[in-house]
Amino acid sequence: MADALSLSDARLTLRGNAGPVEILRGITLQVHEGETVGLVGPSGSGKSSLLMLMGGLEQATGGEVRALGQDLTRMDEDALARFRRDNMGVVFQSFHLIPTMTALENVATPLELAGHRDAFARARAELDTVGLGHRADHYPSQMSGGEQQRVALARALAPRPRLLLADEPTGNLDESNGRAIVDLLFGLGRGKGATLVLVTHDEALAARCDRVIRLRDGRLDSALAPRDTTRAAE
Repeated sequence: MADALSLSDARLTLRGNAGPVEILRGITLQVHEGETVGLVGPSGSGKSSLLMLMGGLEQATGGEVRALGQDLTRMDEDALARFRRDNMGVVFQSFHLIPTMTALENVATPLELAGHRDAFARARAELDTVGLGHRADHYPSQMSGGEQQRVALARALAPRPRLLLADEPTGNLDESNGRAIVDLLFGLGRGKGATLVLVTHDEALAARCDRVIRLRDGRLDSALAPRDTTRAAE
């Protein structure tokens, strides 16, 4: 099975007021195409930073990060932006919707930027898929948090990405809305054959993934089957 993501001794060091701060300290791992992977660990362990490296949203300061066979560490910002546009969908804890655009326009924008002539038709179909076709002409301020996150999910999935990255996508939602978003995330991701990498503090959510990767202090602590996550947390 081909690797969707491959990291070799990937490192991330940022400069702080007191000097360099090591965020990631030599991460080596592979994620197979079509796999669902949960990234878990204590706050500050480097989960979100690792996801950012995988998406080319942060540049590794050492080692190598490859996505779909392409070396992200050798790309400039323009090349990374094009690669994400054509291959990745990213869902954040904060929705990052454009407040002056309707739900339909928010979902259609990345499709337009990618040159799809049917951008609005595809955007409307994706909103229907997440149950928001009736809210297509509403602005973010007119929608609940759960609805805004569904729009963000539709926007991420509309380009039919091969890689889907999600950073605490239910963190700002109540339990009911969070559960609905998770069901959509897994159902739509798997239905479209995307590789899913999910950052979460929720062990039950991580257990729904094919594999769980645990970080601690910027290093891999373990890579466990979902059934083992409860034991590992003891």
